Amino acid sequence: MYFLYELERTITLHPSFFGPRVKEYLTNRLLEDVEGTCTGQYYIICVMDAYDISEGRVVPGSAIAEYSVHYRAVVDAIVSSVNRMGVFADVGPLPVFVSNHLIPSEIKWDPNATPPQYTDNGDQVIEKGTHLRIKLIGTRSDVGSMFAIGSIREDFLGFDAYTSLWTLF
Repeated sequence: MYFLYELERTITLHPSFFGPRVKEYLTNRLLEDVEGTCTGQYYIICVMDAYDISEGRVVPGSAIAEYSVHYRAVVDAIVSSVNRMGVFADVGPLPVFVSNHLIPSEIKWDPNATPPQYTDNGDQVIEKGTHLRIKLIGTRSDVGSMFAIGSIREDFLGFDAYTSLWTLF
C-alpha cells in the first residue's frame, strides 16, 4: 500500500533565486531534499505535488528568505514485526497485518532464522525493517485507532529491493 501524507517543510532560498520562477525553484528544491529519504517513521517514495507555498519571509540579519511549503508525499510500509502467523507493518500511523496465507507461496517462514523472517532462500527476505508494497484487503476502525489487513500475493507487491537498499545508506 502506498500512503499519501500531507506534510510541511520550511525551505530557505538565497536572493539570487528571487524572481518570477521562485515557485519552480522551491518545488525543485523540495524534490531534491525529501524524495528518497527516510524520516525514521516512514520512507518518502515521491512528492506528488506542492499545493501551498507561503509568501517568503526574510530572515532577520540575512538576505535569505524562508518559505513554508505544504506538499503531498507517497510513503511505503515498513515491517515492524514478523512471526509464523504473518507480518506486521506500519504505513505511517496505520498498522497493517499480512497473514501467511496472503504471502506468496514461494516465500516461506524460516523458523531457524535470527531475526525471524520469511524468505524464498534467494534475494527476498522479509524481516523487521523491510519495505513492502501492500494491497489493503480490509480495515477496522475502533475509537481513536484504525487497523488494516493486507496482501502481498499479487504482481508488483511484496518485498521492494529498491527502497530496502536506501536504508543501507
